[in-house]
Amino acid sequence: MESITTDDAFRAAIQGEGVTVAVFKTTWCPDCHYIEPFMPAVESKYEGTIRFVQIDRDDLPDLCCSELNILGIPSFIAFKQGGELVRFVSKLRKTREEIEQFLDRALQVADALAN
Repeated sequence: MESITTDDAFRAAIQGEGVTVAVFKTTWCPDCHYIEPFMPAVESKYEGTIRFVQIDRDDLPDLCCSELNILGIPSFIAFKQGGELVRFVSKLRKTREEIEQFLDRALQVADALAN
């Protein structure tokens, strides 16, 4: 998963024609560490349909907290052409199944908007 460390890099990453999912994490978050073992398999499952990027919320607090209103982590936001499609933001631990349901929903929304 590509790491994004600047606001400009984030804005460039979400401009694509395809679906980009930004994963917001921190190094100190136990729930963020919980998803690490299965995220590579999730990325592989959606390879070619979703681009994944990760942002450490503490590195970009203005973007994450003020602009995007991300308070719970890990959080996921799907973008296409710079616009937000859907988000999976909560303070609760996320399971692989919940993440995959969110990703499927993001692809459905992107398809619906294209038609």
